[in-house]
Amino acid sequence: MLLPQHGPGRKHERPIRLEDWQLEITRRHPEPLIRGLLHSDGCRFINPVRHGERRYEYASYVFTNRSEDIKGILCEHLDLLGVAWRRAGSKNISIARREAVAALDAFVGPKR
Repeated sequence: MLLPQHGPGRKHERPIRLEDWQLEITRRHPEPLIRGLLHSDGCRFINPVRHGERRYEYASYVFTNRSEDIKGILCEHLDLLGVAWRRAGSKNISIARREAVAALDAFVGPKR
């Protein structure tokens, strides 16, 4: 099976696993997998923040998915690149540190 998300039932209610041969490829080249996941279930946005009278903005990525397996696949591959991430609720993975956003900006690109 090329794409483990294809199969019977809802993705978040069944196991989603990459086969050994898929992991071998994606661990060597994590960028295309991360790009595809962010293009399908993620977004890049500018987050406005206010501290008293001061207001500033910073870029962030968020990935939203109900499947723990799919979120785990993303996070494992972000870890391979040293991209900092955190859980932001039960469905979201947030990438907001300046260095992490810059790393993703280098290869994710705009959604098409």
